[in-house]
Amino acid sequence: MKNASLHSLLQERIVLLDGGMGTALQAYDLTEDDYRRGHFEDHASSLKGNHDLLCLTAPAVVTQVHLDFLRAGADIIETNTFSGTSIAQADYGLEARVRDINLAAVKVARAAVDQLQGEDPTRTCFVAGAIGPTNRTLSISPDVNDPGMRAVTFEEVRDAYEEQIDALLEGGVDVLLAETVFDTLNLKACIVAIERCFERAQRKVPVMLSVTITDRSGRTLSGQTIGAFWSTVRHAAPLTVGLNCALGAELMRPYVAELASIADTHVSCYPNAGLPNAFGEYDEDPETTASQLKSFATDGLLNVVGGCCGTTVEHIRAIKNAVDGLAPRELPSHDATRSRYAGLELLELDPRPNFVMIGERTNVTGSRKFARLIREQAYDEALSVALEQVRGGANIIDINMDEGMLESEQAMTTFLNLVASEPEIARVPIMIDSSKWSVIEAGLKCVQGKPIVNSISLKEGESQFLEQARKIRRYGAAVVVMAFDEVGQAETADRKVEICGRAFDLLTQRAGFDASDIIFDPNVLAVATGIEAHAEFGKAFIEATARIKTRCPGARVSGGISNLSFSFRGNNVVREAMHSAFLYHATRAGLDMGIVNAGQLTVYDDIPAQLLELVEDVLFNRRPDATER
Repeated sequence: MKNASLHSLLQERIVLLDGGMGTALQAYDLTEDDYRRGHFEDHASSLKGNHDLLCLTAPAVVTQVHLDFLRAGADIIETNTFSGTSIAQADYGLEARVRDINLAAVKVARAAVDQLQGEDPTRTCFVAGAIGPTNRTLSISPDVNDPGMRAVTFEEVRDAYEEQIDALLEGGVDVLLAETVFDTLNLKACIVAIERCFERAQRKVPVMLSVTITDRSGRTLSGQTIGAFWSTVRHAAPLTVGLNCALGAELMRPYVAELASIADTHVSCYPNAGLPNAFGEYDEDPETTASQLKSFATDGLLNVVGGCCGTTVEHIRAIKNAVDGLAPRELPSHDATRSRYAGLELLELDPRPNFVMIGERTNVTGSRKFARLIREQAYDEALSVALEQVRGGANIIDINMDEGMLESEQAMTTFLNLVASEPEIARVPIMIDSSKWSVIEAGLKCVQGKPIVNSISLKEGESQFLEQARKIRRYGAAVVVMAFDEVGQAETADRKVEICGRAFDLLTQRAGFDASDIIFDPNVLAVATGIEAHAEFGKAFIEATARIKTRCPGARVSGGISNLSFSFRGNNVVREAMHSAFLYHATRAGLDMGIVNAGQLTVYDDIPAQLLELVEDVLFNRRPDATER
């Protein structure tokens, strides 16, 4: 009932969130004893400033803060649990008390809501379980001399979030709010934790997500743009997505407007009371904050509004008065015809033919140079291979570490962590390429954007296919599906279409995938091998591409282009001409992307006429002596 009423309230009007908990608590001038009373008298280190503890040691104070915000008009109050993970509490040596802290915080918040609703039975208010970003980052090294180092692992962050979320759900929150996100990879770990907790509890509540922009570049601390952020986390189906903290309302406006234009869910904004002064204090008065947020609402940008650092009860009351009676933002519809992938920046594909190049040189199975560099742990040089591909025009880079002499999981982790430290490379989406699931999953735990997994197939049957697909979706990735099933690899157009159609139905109907996050690889196979059955492989791929796009609306088609010309290894002139001619015709049939050497493609119209005729005779099997000619 509560979930339903919150959804209904969002349809009716702009919903009000509370203000700065820390700001309110500082006004009480609490002492070290207040943070210890009844629980931590003998604790070895100082605890003053660890506000989450007050739910245990001074619950009446926290209850009063909640009540003050509720009486000012807040519809949603946040639990006092911003630092309620073992990672954050480790700074105080209180990891063992995380569950107690979170349960106490929900109890205190719920008591305040019950008291308010007793005072005014016309009000329905909600408790949001506040989940802070932790004080560690998964995408940035704490050591400038070791860019691949991480202070914490994905599993450690996920597990810390799970412990907190389990307690918040046990306590009975109405909503979960993951806020002040400065690293999207941390949030992805939180999303995985949330879904695992929902499964265990056999109970779901709505999820709210809020990111923070740390400077005027319009990017998160870890470098991601707003468009890339939303595309990365949309799979979580949040009730709201928004911005909080950071710059203050005035400087946040362009980023709120951008998010409001692309997010097909409710948008929130709860800024600081302007920028802090030289003493770290906030001077912006309630009327100024409220006036700025009123302009957001008037322009149709908001569904949820509130305050963060420096905002007081007076700020929340002023914001309520300012937005009262203004219509909530109307939700735009999701454009399912576009595919979106993300690194630090967004890559968006619309339905028009527009070939996307996937760089192939960061693949140990396809590049002897790259394989040697990885084996020798010459990672700086290996990064230069990736950079060269991006500068050469690659829109996505394919990274593969499947080599018998490598610890592939570790090599994938190390290289992706280093890629994250190079913005020029990290701005493009990553394709995590492996035939080993453990390597794929290791890669998924390192990429803060929306990557593409290459690949899964029906080779081992539907059960494993669906299990892997659901995990990929939980990590927020798109997926490449090979045209391969229990019988074997598809060679004819009919078989390619049959397998891809079956996989499409499984992914969209049973694994929860959007069609736009599915990429089919109908197998680019070598032609001109001297084996008669192989002569039709080029034609079969092009025909299958067109038919797959009809059978599987919204899905994309890709292929490993260099496979086509293996028979001509060493003859780069012929190979480049073959690749360019094949891409010309396949793209016209609907091919969206392909794994290619971005720096070695010839323009179709520049291929000499005689060579083009010879090449296309092979591609389309136009004469029996095509290979010999």
